[in-house]
Amino acid sequence: MLATIGLYTVLYRENKFYRFWEHVFLGLASGWALVILWTESLYSPWWLKMVGTTTEAGQPATMGYWPYVLLLPIGLMGYLVFHPKHNWISRIPIGVILGLYSGQQFSAWQTRYLPQIQNSIKPIVPTGTFLKTAQTAPGTLTWSQALTNLIFVVTVLSVLSYFLFSIDVKNRLLKNSTTLGRWLLMIGFGAIFGSTVMMRFTLLIDRMFFVWIEFVKNGLFGHG
Repeated sequence: MLATIGLYTVLYRENKFYRFWEHVFLGLASGWALVILWTESLYSPWWLKMVGTTTEAGQPATMGYWPYVLLLPIGLMGYLVFHPKHNWISRIPIGVILGLYSGQQFSAWQTRYLPQIQNSIKPIVPTGTFLKTAQTAPGTLTWSQALTNLIFVVTVLSVLSYFLFSIDVKNRLLKNSTTLGRWLLMIGFGAIFGSTVMMRFTLLIDRMFFVWIEFVKNGLFGHG
């Protein structure tokens, strides 16, 4: 509770009480980050694969692979960036990481964005009634859904035209399209910023519930 109140005192002004809890938070976060680095980034993906595992809780034993030990000197080379004479050696692990990361990100880009491009292509010609009912045949595009798809397609094309034709254009259609795209982007960003503010209010309400209900009422005064 003291940490919560101390961190929120910065809303009034900068003070030593806030600074104290800020340093406490940074210290705890640094220690937590080191533990997470070992448990999630080094122990299972690297150490256990290098030394192998024994039979535990019904899990079969696995054999270790000694080539994983080569990752240790490659990783330590990165710290030579602080050495004035041998800092060129740090480029070796950086090159390895960039190569592996580039290939991984290409696969991730394909998995993430190709379905979005495919979903951006929506039919806009209705084939059924205005509203979807229980009797509507599967695959039938109702007028209401067609209108929704039309708004979606217009939004996508307008926003793309705004980014592709951000220069001064003379064509009246492109000029109106870029203007519409800018307005639609402003509406979208406004909704995103509004949801961000509401999320922060949610965090504030949760912390205040902890301070006044769980700690003060149920903890100090013992009222359930």
